[in-house]
Amino acid sequence: MRHTISVLVENKFGVLSRVAGLFSGRGYNIESLSVDETIDPNISLMTIVTTGDDLIIEQITKQLNKLIDVIKVVDLTEVDHVEREMILVKIAPKQQDKAEALRLAEIFRGRVVDSSPKTYTFEITGDEKKIAAFVELIKPFGIKEFVRTGKIAIAREGVKKTR
Repeated sequence: MRHTISVLVENKFGVLSRVAGLFSGRGYNIESLSVDETIDPNISLMTIVTTGDDLIIEQITKQLNKLIDVIKVVDLTEVDHVEREMILVKIAPKQQDKAEALRLAEIFRGRVVDSSPKTYTFEITGDEKKIAAFVELIKPFGIKEFVRTGKIAIAREGVKKTR
């Protein structure tokens, strides 16, 4: 099962390396990783997506909590949360397909962040399914380049997860 783990850490040299080393040293895979400072520049938030059964995820969270610079670890899969990804996709549509490509981006609430006489670069944000759906629909227009962020996520306030 996929898990999204939020790790609040001190913003110090080598913290990312130690967290990544914990995963690789135990044979766990990081499917997605996003890191940036919080409002406090001394603290960063890592959003890590990994897979494993309950025992593996429990081991990962215990090991993360043992790292010196780790402040807090939360398995967001266990709580209601909001998650998003972003893609930038550059396409080279034929002249007759340009309007349709723009309409498709608009349907997905995307926006054009760059254009040239032959290409459009779209920015799309959303959950994993929305991103995948857009990519599948835009493929026939000729994808030239594609880049995708890792997942970012935040717990909802005061709402318990329903199963």
